[in-house]
Amino acid sequence: MSLDLLLGFAVYAFVTSITPGPNNTMLLVSGANFGFRPTIPAILGVNLGFSAMVLAVGLGVGTIFTAFPILHDLLRYGGAAYLAYLAWKIARSGAMGAESAASEPFGFVDMAAFQWINPKAWIMAIGAVATYTPQDGFFFNILIVTLVYMLINAPCIIAWAGLGTMLRGFLGDARFLRVFNLVMALLLLASLYPALMPAP
Repeated sequence: MSLDLLLGFAVYAFVTSITPGPNNTMLLVSGANFGFRPTIPAILGVNLGFSAMVLAVGLGVGTIFTAFPILHDLLRYGGAAYLAYLAWKIARSGAMGAESAASEPFGFVDMAAFQWINPKAWIMAIGAVATYTPQDGFFFNILIVTLVYMLINAPCIIAWAGLGTMLRGFLGDARFLRVFNLVMALLLLASLYPALMPAP
């Protein structure tokens, strides 16, 4: 992989990792509701789960969607249904420390598994492999792409969890926290719009 291509990919990885989406919204909510330390397993789940997806797509999993187009629709609508369920859980979250439908932060396994039905994650992974991974020495290059994505993604998602943690001081009032959680749930639902729109 040339230096120019690597730099271009680094920009792509940063922009796709730092912009709002289901992962970042859920980490923001977790940080705000539970604090940074309890959110660490979710951060690791996103980072390692997504990195495993990039590697798997590079090794050929993505071709299954080309061979069986119906799987794309199943992923799209199945992922949308799960995101709607998560939005419902977030919206029902109560005051800090209160028992509620979302009284525990998202765990490592939850967030790692979630990557496989997260429409934005699939778009990011396929874009990285298709656009930035040279065919010459493909296996070595896909390892580089996976590693670079992992290293750039980590501080981006940590920043979202950290932002949520910083908001805890402003959300001590249960009413404000409920409003925050409701707004985040609506934003999570709004993130479904691009995934549910028919392809041009």
